[in-house]
Amino acid sequence: MSERDEQLRQEAYEQVEKHKTMVEADPYRLKYHIMPPVGLLNDPNGFIQFNGTYHMFYQWMPFKTGHGAKFWGHYTSEDLVTWTEQPIALTPSEWYEKDGCYSGSAIEHDGKLYLFYTGNVKDEDGNRESYQCMAISEDGIHFEKKGPVLELPEEYTAHFRDPKVWKEAGRFYMVIGTQNHDEQGRAVLFVSDDLHAWEHVGVVTGSHTDQLDEFGFMWECPDIFHLNGQDVLAVSPQGLEAKGMHYNNVYQSGYFVGSLNYETGHLQHGEFQELDRGFEFYAPQTTVDDQGRRILVGWMGVPDQYEEEQPTIKHKWVHTLTMPRELSLENGKVIQKPIKELETKRGAQMKYEDADIKNEVKQFGGINGLSVELQIDIKKNLSKSFDIEIRNNMRLIYNRKEGLLTLERKSFVNGRTESRHCYVEDLKQLRLFLDTSSLEVFVNGGEEVFTSRMFPDAENTTILFAANGSVTADISRWHLHV
Repeated sequence: MSERDEQLRQEAYEQVEKHKTMVEADPYRLKYHIMPPVGLLNDPNGFIQFNGTYHMFYQWMPFKTGHGAKFWGHYTSEDLVTWTEQPIALTPSEWYEKDGCYSGSAIEHDGKLYLFYTGNVKDEDGNRESYQCMAISEDGIHFEKKGPVLELPEEYTAHFRDPKVWKEAGRFYMVIGTQNHDEQGRAVLFVSDDLHAWEHVGVVTGSHTDQLDEFGFMWECPDIFHLNGQDVLAVSPQGLEAKGMHYNNVYQSGYFVGSLNYETGHLQHGEFQELDRGFEFYAPQTTVDDQGRRILVGWMGVPDQYEEEQPTIKHKWVHTLTMPRELSLENGKVIQKPIKELETKRGAQMKYEDADIKNEVKQFGGINGLSVELQIDIKKNLSKSFDIEIRNNMRLIYNRKEGLLTLERKSFVNGRTESRHCYVEDLKQLRLFLDTSSLEVFVNGGEEVFTSRMFPDAENTTILFAANGSVTADISRWHLHV
């Protein structure tokens, strides 16, 4: 560990201690989501199960609630629900990362944990350099930096980052998000036999390729994995224009399903589909665990989207990660379901069977809370619209005739109503996971998901149901104890 590394660690820990009381006094601190101990959190990094323990690293700026020279924070868990903070994994201490240890991934090899990340460097005029770097750990906690293993190929600009590494058929592969010199977003593939020397294979896909027209100026946080015999590229393109109910956030996250040619690097794929319909979701990363599950975690935020207006900033912290979600692929669509482990955190169940809601606004005793799971199984719907109001801050509205599901929120910027939408032909089930300042909605077993922050009156726990017409449903609520 270098002297600069020790200095940065000490300064970061001093910030944690200095603001600990203020941070923990925030009523919007969450109960079962990963948050920074102070400062800003963004992308999940290095998500892996190593020696039976789940590791989640994350982009961290400890010195302010804005972006800057990022660290890698680190949490571990035995069950994906209860997380323990670990020592800082990476600091921007060396010449090749002095302006930030940017996003990346983790892989186990020969009993060791390898981290791959982007070293960000800027000169005094703001000109950028980027290096793909490696660090190695014997115990999963303490890391030895090995420096750059891949420098910038001439085909791409210095917006070249976020390496995701995996092993396939005895070789190692790395997918990186970048842009070419025409400012067209790309995902590109590299191969290695030893994790140290990397060769460029080709362009996976991107804007203005053989399968896409204009599709963004930069692609971030790519991730390639198998589901149900097919290859999936998850990626976060920047620069997509809104189209109706699609691409309504500043930047998007979604996926392509297809078949990857490992010799050429080319992914033959279908259409881009958004992973999440909510207000805050970006830069997801997946891992596969020892049960064979493909699990996804995303950042519950969007870059350049009112980050400086988040109410938690006055308490010296901002942003959180999503709950872990198990993925499957059905009929070409990625299905996301809450991990089963969350069920072990349920308190006593409050249940109303065959609950009737007819041309009224109705409150059911005990169906409320700050940190709860709420499940609504719709048995009969003869309504024009059915909606759920959550803590006087958010509403889910289903228009049966149009097959349109809408999430409305009172903006934390100006208090106005804002909305996100998706089509749902027949609404059968909603699973809502509320935390003190977040909402994650799983529709029809995970066919669609809405992820959003919410900042209502901290004392308001009310949940109301309304129908224009008649709805019959089974309604269950569990307090979540983590």
